[in-house]
Amino acid sequence: MTYLVADDLPREPAGERFAKLLERPTILQMPGAYNGLSALQAKRLGFEALYLSGAAMSASMGLPDLGIITVDEVCFFIRQVARASGLPVLVDGDTGYGEALNVMHMVRSFEDAGAAAVHIEDQVLPKKCGHLNDKRLVAPEEMAAKIAAAVRARRHLRIIARTDAAASEGLDGAVARAKLYLQAGADAIFPEALTSAEMFREFARRVQAPLLANMTEFGRTPQMTAKEFEEMGYRMIIWPVSALRVAAKAHEKLYRVLKSEGSAKSMLPHMQTRQELYETIDYAGYEALDASIVRSTLPTEGK
Repeated sequence: MTYLVADDLPREPAGERFAKLLERPTILQMPGAYNGLSALQAKRLGFEALYLSGAAMSASMGLPDLGIITVDEVCFFIRQVARASGLPVLVDGDTGYGEALNVMHMVRSFEDAGAAAVHIEDQVLPKKCGHLNDKRLVAPEEMAAKIAAAVRARRHLRIIARTDAAASEGLDGAVARAKLYLQAGADAIFPEALTSAEMFREFARRVQAPLLANMTEFGRTPQMTAKEFEEMGYRMIIWPVSALRVAAKAHEKLYRVLKSEGSAKSMLPHMQTRQELYETIDYAGYEALDASIVRSTLPTEGK
């Protein structure tokens, strides 16, 4: 249990724990977790770091991923995921929520909420998902200034610079921007929406820095495994919206059944049981915190 009990909380700053994970020879795998429960499920299955996607946060609020949500709203999600799991969390910082001062405010806010790392992209507002068309970019020097501001503001947060330049400026443009962002102080680079293994391999050959690969579904990047990205020279991989996509499809199926059958009985085999849920959230552990709470017993049916 990490959410309430101080003895269970990590002592080392999240950014430092994230950096140590990157020192290992194997690629750091970060599934998207968009709330505390999904974060706990990922942790229980052995993941050591998590990713908090702007698209997943926005969609869970019923909004498109167009840079609409605010710093404070993102901090609400960070606190859930970081405190529930105790794992280092990489957070999608969109375009930094403004210019240099706004970026500095974002960095301090995300750190205070428990984030380990943030990536900032070189699009203009309103931004788009990196795998859509007609993305507009800021000047490289403007993005570099944001990175420098983020580095100046951080205490331990790791700063990852994302470039969306491959679509409009080609691989040469993306590489040039990445090198400029590294000069500005970025700890790692995230080349978004590369369209082939050859592009990923060439980018890694030309940019000497820790690199992040985005393995999203239904995008411009072909489906590849963590091992394949590792062999191409990438140190991190994210699956940003996979968990939300699966959950949303399950929601839709349940609601369809409820509407047509008037009961959820046929969906019981597809549900997490009450016991499984309580084990995931450590229900008994929370009860044990206070001797005045009588230990709960589960129903024998309909768990």
